Amino acid sequence: MPASCRPRSGLKLKRVVGYGQVELSNAASEGVAIVPLHIGYIQDAAQNHALCSSALMGAGQSRRFDDACCVQAAQGGYLEGRDQWFFVLPVELRAAALRLRGRQDYAKLWPDISELNSAYGLPSRGHLEQILSRKRATLTQFQSRLELMPGQLGALFFVGDRFAGLELAPDPVYFGELWMALVCFAYGVAAWHAEPEPAGAEPYDVASLAELRAELVRDRAARLAEVASWMPAPVGDVRLVEEERYLDLRLSTLTGDGLAGQVVTEHGRPVYASIFAGR
Repeated sequence: MPASCRPRSGLKLKRVVGYGQVELSNAASEGVAIVPLHIGYIQDAAQNHALCSSALMGAGQSRRFDDACCVQAAQGGYLEGRDQWFFVLPVELRAAALRLRGRQDYAKLWPDISELNSAYGLPSRGHLEQILSRKRATLTQFQSRLELMPGQLGALFFVGDRFAGLELAPDPVYFGELWMALVCFAYGVAAWHAEPEPAGAEPYDVASLAELRAELVRDRAARLAEVASWMPAPVGDVRLVEEERYLDLRLSTLTGDGLAGQVVTEHGRPVYASIFAGR
C-alpha cells in the first residue's frame, strides 16, 4: 500500500477541536490511511486524547472524530512540542474503549483509567499520563528487548503465559512505525506490571561447541512448543460487523469469546488487524 497509510509519516494530528473532539489528516497525495485502532496523542497546549476506533481516510482528507476519549482528567503535564509522540491505549483499556466507540462523552474512559492507575499503585484519577509519561523510561525498554525483524508485518503478544493480542500491518514500514507504540504502551504496560523477579540462568553442562549448539536447538524447540501452548483455544461465537468502507477496503469490528478488535480487509484478505484479549 502507498506510504500515506503509515501512522507516523503519513497520518498527522491536525488539531484538538475541543474535549473529546480531534481532527486527523492524511496529507499524502495518494493512498488510503488506515488509522491504527486506539491511537492516541500526547501533544503540547491541548488535552491528550485517544480514538475509540480505527478508520479509513483518503488522500488529502481531514477527518474529525467526535467520540474520542480524553485521557487526561486534569489540566497540566503537557510535554514540549519537540517531545510530541503517539501511543496506543494499554491493552487493559482497549475493550472498554472499543465498547465506547460512537458515544460522545470525553470523560467516558476516566473510570477505567482511574482503576488502572489504582491497580498500579498510582493516584486513582483518569490521568493516563501518570503511566505513559512518568513511566516512559521504564516502558520504552521493551523496544530494545523485543527485536523488530526485517520485513516483519505483525506479531503475537503474550503477557506471561497469556495471549494478549495480535497485530497485523499492511506493510513492514507501517508496522515499524507502530512498533514502539505497541510494545511500549499497548502491551508494555501490562508486561511491566506482570514482570517477575529475574531468575539466575543454569549453565550448560557441555564439553564442546557442537554439544552447546545441540543444547541451544533443543531449548529453542522447547520454548517454541511452550509459546504455542499459550495460544487461545479456537474461538466459537465470534461476530464480525462492518463499520465502514473506502474503495476496496472494509473496516469491521470483531467481538466474542474473550476477543475483541478491528480488522481491515481488501478483497476479503486481511491487510490490518488489531485483536486483543477482552473482558
